[in-house]
Amino acid sequence: MGSSLLSTLLLLLVGALVARLTATRLERWAVPAIVLELLVGFLLGNTLVPFGRIQALSGITELGVLTLFFQVGLEVRGGLLGSRPAAVLRTVLLSALTPLLAWWPLQQGFGLSTATTLLCVAVLSATGTGVTLRALAQASALKTPSGRLLVGVSVLDDLPAIALLTLSVQLGASATAAPPQTLGVLPPGLGAALGLSVALASFPASRWWLRRHGAWRPGILGVLLLLIGCSWFGEVTGLTSLLGALWGGVLLSRLAPMPEGSAEAAELGGRLALLSDVFLPLYFISVGMRIQANTLVQPQAWALALLLLLLAISCKLICGLGISRADQAAGIDRWVVVFGLIPRGLPGLVFASTALGAGLITPLQFSSLVLMVSCTTVVGLLLLARRLQRSGC
Repeated sequence: MGSSLLSTLLLLLVGALVARLTATRLERWAVPAIVLELLVGFLLGNTLVPFGRIQALSGITELGVLTLFFQVGLEVRGGLLGSRPAAVLRTVLLSALTPLLAWWPLQQGFGLSTATTLLCVAVLSATGTGVTLRALAQASALKTPSGRLLVGVSVLDDLPAIALLTLSVQLGASATAAPPQTLGVLPPGLGAALGLSVALASFPASRWWLRRHGAWRPGILGVLLLLIGCSWFGEVTGLTSLLGALWGGVLLSRLAPMPEGSAEAAELGGRLALLSDVFLPLYFISVGMRIQANTLVQPQAWALALLLLLLAISCKLICGLGISRADQAAGIDRWVVVFGLIPRGLPGLVFASTALGAGLITPLQFSSLVLMVSCTTVVGLLLLARRLQRSGC
């Protein structure tokens, strides 16, 4: 068994390496590694390595995802609002509300349940923060007015999306009378109440700790314990491990405040980035392995994917209304912000995989969501790159 597991792990790592090497050759067409890793996973999952063979590795592959959401939690601070807080909040509000316009077409056109529709709304609300930030960094546009506003919006954008994901999974469990262990150890209502109560209580507790003991300076082991412990707590209470990881990041930023740009912050960021770089490709490959080839020959899968794609792009275009003329006069390019919000990237894939694991969506719906996430990621990055070149950022 050990040899078989090592062989599978080696095959996954080779697949991740091939995807990354190919991505460097396709950068001019804005094809990110995430799309190629999904393709490698799809080919492996439907030929050599069925997804069932890597079930033992699922916890390891998800560590990269939890680390990334933990990093997002670290960034959730007042500084994200920047010098244009009203523009950030308006745009985030539009990004959270406009996907509700998809409710009627999804339910009437495809007969989706309330929980499944809510999951689709969550995916439409999300933003692929990682790929967007990388595109801004490559164009040296992170510190521009447009870049700073886009960073704030894309990070805060995922908070309501995660809340919608949690609600959809809770509703799905209630509607299908799923056993409690599908979401957590505790009953859904009790678990969610306990989780939220503990999370809210942790903030005054962290202030007390700072007054009494000063800033916490954990090593990498302490950070990992906080990351995994909070993720575990989010899972057993039914709030999802993603929300738990996000809460863990926020908690660490309060217990161990570090000035932006300091050596300590850079060291912590480097260690967390290393975990993401190692484990995220394996996660993307595992997502691709879950796509069943027979779902892609069904017209309904492509019809749903096309509708989701149109809705995904339309919702983010509407977000441009959050950028006022005064904001544009201050140097903010409305289209840089809009195009940077189009990619769904990692959050979209995580939401879809979580829903599939909870029995909230069918394999066909999962394939449609992955197709939409892949297309929005490529289209959004292409538009963003061209806009950045045109604006001289």
